[in-house]
Amino acid sequence: MRAERFTGTVTRTLVASLLGVALLGGCSATIPTDPEGTLDRVTGGTLRVGVSPNPPWTDLPEGTGAEPEGIEPDLVRDFAETIDADVEWTAGGEEDLMGRLEDRELDLVVGGLTARSPWSSHVALTYRYLETVAADGQKELRVMAAPMGENAFLVELERFLLTTEVRP
Repeated sequence: MRAERFTGTVTRTLVASLLGVALLGGCSATIPTDPEGTLDRVTGGTLRVGVSPNPPWTDLPEGTGAEPEGIEPDLVRDFAETIDADVEWTAGGEEDLMGRLEDRELDLVVGGLTARSPWSSHVALTYRYLETVAADGQKELRVMAAPMGENAFLVELERFLLTTEVRP
């Protein structure tokens, strides 16, 4: 009787697994995916980026029409080039920009963020693209912020960051 119970359990598990694979195989879904279509929208379109001043990572020069400067704006421009996107910059404070990112008004926020960011429960932080050491000797893992759940966009951005050499 134990053998029959075991065989029945194995058979049901195997059938359920095969059914799951068949259903996934029959779907045209791609993984990772963006529920809001961020990567599809920005590819060949416009990447909306929030930038908060935090030199040398980000700097906002004075003057009408002046574009952000610094390590991260340069990275963003290089990334945008890989997906044939124009960059639309929005300058502001970190709190305002993170709120706009959560509301999907922005696609990305930069500003010298670290992996210890208090925003990590509200937005998706990229994998670290650079490790630095703060004045107090603590390690800082540099990241950027993207909308929560937009995984195809996040993977494309992380792929770019991981293959790009960044120097502070």
